[in-house]
Amino acid sequence: MAMSIISTLPMYINSQFFQHPELPTTDCTGKTIIVTGANVGLGKEAARHFVRLNATKVIIACRTISKGEAARTDIEATTKQSGVVEFVKRAETLDRLDVVLENAGVQATHFKLVNGYETHISINVISTFLLSLLILPKLQESALKFGIRPTLTIVTSDTHYFAPFTERKAVNIFAAFNKSMLGTMNRYSTSKLVEIFVVREIAKRVPADKIQVTVNCVNPGYCHSQLEREKSSRIVAFAKKIIARTTEVGARTLVDTSLKGPVSHGKYLHDCRERKCASIVEGEGGSQLQARVWSELSAELEKIQPGVTAPVGV
Repeated sequence: MAMSIISTLPMYINSQFFQHPELPTTDCTGKTIIVTGANVGLGKEAARHFVRLNATKVIIACRTISKGEAARTDIEATTKQSGVVEFVKRAETLDRLDVVLENAGVQATHFKLVNGYETHISINVISTFLLSLLILPKLQESALKFGIRPTLTIVTSDTHYFAPFTERKAVNIFAAFNKSMLGTMNRYSTSKLVEIFVVREIAKRVPADKIQVTVNCVNPGYCHSQLEREKSSRIVAFAKKIIARTTEVGARTLVDTSLKGPVSHGKYLHDCRERKCASIVEGEGGSQLQARVWSELSAELEKIQPGVTAPVGV
């Protein structure tokens, strides 16, 4: 059952006004890091942090060449790939890969289908986990070759706490996502909830002692970013001015989580600490719903790229 906005308000206020994530200090010398959605906002600032922390190579993944070039110039990082599969094939040529920070996402204002799926589901879920599963073997390869423990981090949101997720009542969840509905914010929050379910299920299927890769997720809090660029308004602008963290501060949480290590495997982190997820995740029936979400997502991903779920099983 979704938590109400009122019930999460104290936690939200405490986070936004009284928690101040520290500047990351972990040395990244020798590390190769990929950040998606890195041409602007949180992704770009996270990439900048990694460069500051002496990462040997920071690869920024953007949708267009021009945006990628601009970001590369700004933070002295490099690369761009237009499609997920092509992007992963290119990543496979890297000698080493330590961190993949999946920050790319969207918050749309109206219903439409993208590549056969509702916008939020297509970009925030399908594309995110297609990339995750395609790149997981490279992370495992790096772990064995260099004796390291790489990390795959998914950027999610505290809006998952009040996601209604009414689609779970349907015979097929992902088919239900493709039906138009009022309130696109509900779809956004639900897509973030689905991300958390999937991260937890992957960690359950390949526990920390059976895989040399840490998979986790992070909520950066409400930040100044480009995520809400489609719904710019005076209300949003006012809320950001009063409440939002700077993009740089929000990016600190992304970098911290991606360098947290095996203790964070399968965990949801907020303000650089492990937090409980919504009751729909951790409460009664949560594990069964989690398994169902994974099963249905796996089926969709297998349609796109047969064999993609092999690293974690179906």
